[in-house]
Amino acid sequence: MTINVGDKVPQVTLKHMSKDGLADITTEEIFGGKKVVMFALPGAFTPTCSAKHLPGYISNAGAFKDKGVDSIACVAVNDAFVMGAWGQQQNVGDAVMMLADGNAEFADALGLSFDGSGFGMGKRAQRFAMVVNDGVVESLHVEQPGAFDVSSAEAVLQGL
Repeated sequence: MTINVGDKVPQVTLKHMSKDGLADITTEEIFGGKKVVMFALPGAFTPTCSAKHLPGYISNAGAFKDKGVDSIACVAVNDAFVMGAWGQQQNVGDAVMMLADGNAEFADALGLSFDGSGFGMGKRAQRFAMVVNDGVVESLHVEQPGAFDVSSAEAVLQGL
């Protein structure tokens, strides 16, 4: 079943690269007591993700803060080392948390995974964005396969 507006985000542990190296972070730590914009994409270093999706959130980080968003998080079914390297290559800095859902447990728990085996990619997260307030989904923007529109930073900003 796919998560819906009004649902609580499932409890899952993700990985990220901290100042001290590889670290766990729970969805409670990410979303608890905060307003967070999280976007997911099929994979780090992929064309649309690198040229449009992540850069849009980086360049609009200040506008999200101005609208009361505490943090922005990017999640993909990649390992934390890949997500960390991609974040460095994209000059993310502190603008976006780069989160790894290496086994697609979070994407599966949300009901937003897909099988990309036909493209040699294995299980992946669908492209989506959601606004989460203290662990509860306020808005959800899931893209149609192959599309990039409703989950862009600009589209999500318009809805805030």
